[in-house]
Amino acid sequence: MSVIELIKMPLIGFMAAFVFSVGVIPLVRKMCLKEGYYDLPGERKIHKKPVPRLGGIAIWLGVVFSLITVVLLQGSYPFGNSISAILVGGTIMFLLGVVDDTYGLSAKFKLIVQLGAALIAFLLGVQINYANIPFTSHLLSFGWLSLPITILWITGLSNAFNFIDGVDGLAGTLGTVSAITLGVIALVVQPPQDTCTLLSFILAGSVMGFLVFNYNPARIFMGDSGSLFMGFLLATLSVVGVMKSVAVTIFLPVFILVVPIFDICFATFRRLLKGKSPFSADAEHLHHKLLQAGLSHNKTVLTLVLATIAFGLIATYIAGALSLYLVAILFVSAALMLLSLLSKLRK
Repeated sequence: MSVIELIKMPLIGFMAAFVFSVGVIPLVRKMCLKEGYYDLPGERKIHKKPVPRLGGIAIWLGVVFSLITVVLLQGSYPFGNSISAILVGGTIMFLLGVVDDTYGLSAKFKLIVQLGAALIAFLLGVQINYANIPFTSHLLSFGWLSLPITILWITGLSNAFNFIDGVDGLAGTLGTVSAITLGVIALVVQPPQDTCTLLSFILAGSVMGFLVFNYNPARIFMGDSGSLFMGFLLATLSVVGVMKSVAVTIFLPVFILVVPIFDICFATFRRLLKGKSPFSADAEHLHHKLLQAGLSHNKTVLTLVLATIAFGLIATYIAGALSLYLVAILFVSAALMLLSLLSKLRK
């Protein structure tokens, strides 16, 4: 099967998700304005006025709608247990975020639900069972440690995107680039992980549709519903699409998701050293540091996105997908710049 044939359905899914997400966002904004679902300004917040915060609804709906479109076009359900687990667990995370965005939940309760969603994914086949020992052909089996390692990876990354969602357009752009990188690598591994490629491109399209309304100055935030859903999908897709297919697998997802991983690790250790809860809020994340150093909103986003692209280049080079990644990332970069321009020109 040619590359064109392999990317045909992911591209259809990408466009369907983008169009649907763009179409739904105005409706979500209208609902938020009517019901008063705002993210209010505060000491650790960067925005200066209330902003609707349930953009994650459009991201989730974009993914679901596109998957339904693919199923209808193919006349069958082309996914296995692992992808179904990702969708079920991701939906749980999305619903958790919606409730938290509208009513507010304790950190302890949210963590329990997140662990439950990660456990469901693990039981249905999303498992980190081994790691390649660098520069050798040997595998290190995790055995019973596979369960805590997998759950830590999924819950950690889900919260990492929630933590880094602090500057207009940042989390969404990082998520889009990461999803495209995962999709490209899943496409070229042997055997190709076509369902992972499909879902990665669909996620990227849905988030890009949201970004039309999220670049500075943002008209809507993705909220916990969007960041937890996006982080969960990226974490689980990295397991089923990369870790089980590529030599030196244990490093590739880390390269792809290096910015949110570094941010959450830095935040966790910093808070623990201060005797605080790892989930306590502060204004010392990577984006806060760059803003404090004098960078603008847009330059802060650009700096962290360029770092993500650079590490994505390393990952795709190792996986043997560099040329395809360069084409994809050029396309996505051009599209993101256009979206940023459109967001500035809108009334």
